[in-house]
Amino acid sequence: LGLSGGASVLSAAQPLTTVVMTTGSFSEREAAMYVAQDQGFFRRYGLDLTFVHVRSGPIGMAALASGETQLHEGSVTGAVLGSAAEGTDLVFVAGMINKLIGNIMASPKIKSPSDLKGKVIGVTSASGGSWMFTTLALEYWGLDAKRDGITFRILGDEAVRSQALLNDSIAATHLGYTFAAPLKSRGFTNLADLAELPIPFQSTGVMTTRRFINSSPEVVENVLRGIVDSMGFIAQPDNKPAVLKSLAKGLRLPKVELAVEGYESLPGLYERRIYPRVDGIRNVIRLLGMTNEKIRKLKAEDLVDERFVKKLEKEGKF
Repeated sequence: LGLSGGASVLSAAQPLTTVVMTTGSFSEREAAMYVAQDQGFFRRYGLDLTFVHVRSGPIGMAALASGETQLHEGSVTGAVLGSAAEGTDLVFVAGMINKLIGNIMASPKIKSPSDLKGKVIGVTSASGGSWMFTTLALEYWGLDAKRDGITFRILGDEAVRSQALLNDSIAATHLGYTFAAPLKSRGFTNLADLAELPIPFQSTGVMTTRRFINSSPEVVENVLRGIVDSMGFIAQPDNKPAVLKSLAKGLRLPKVELAVEGYESLPGLYERRIYPRVDGIRNVIRLLGMTNEKIRKLKAEDLVDERFVKKLEKEGKF
């Protein structure tokens, strides 16, 4: 991952372009965004980027569709595909993490996936990332929420869900590595590290609309330049203290030390070549299309625009 600025680096004297990007996720997956902001990588390319955490993917999709925001960082979910199926001209322009990640953490009383039958699982929203990660894992294990009496309870972000698991108000939930670590040390069951399961998936990526690409292609390109620079910064071991500080601040952790587990997971998460994963998008269309005709009609290829990552690769940025 190169850190050279290239011709797109703008003079500090020029005014910055204001950009708003949302995410419904709240885990170490957002490290590249937190670090890019703290290290000034977006400003390097003339952008004043505001990264906003929203309560769920549907909120982010609504803001993107209305033009209130310009980009969204997240996974391919029911909210994303639902928005596309309803006519939002949505596309993934990059894929930083192209597989399922995180842990399915469960009560110490749960010893295997089959023990989840008849239990309550906490999720962020009805169609968001944690729901999608969990649903794909259940399918892999041969479980079906409806058939097996598994109830999804909408709770909120990872901090809220990990506390709910500690309080025994849910039986299991999907958590990133940062929030799963304290539970592991207290004897909670790790049913799976999802990164080890052979499930095609488009996890953390950058989405925008074709409308915005057509009006401001240079903004989309420069957002990706900032992210690539950030990923390169994260990959350098000497930058560990700065990355830990950004991760702890972004996740609102009381101590920097609590970000170590998440930091150590990053080398295995981020892609070197940040192309969106078409087969991962197709897999979710397949799953959700079973019960939604509009989603079933979507084509994964139509939800991807590789022009920017192709340009960056040609330049040798990765």
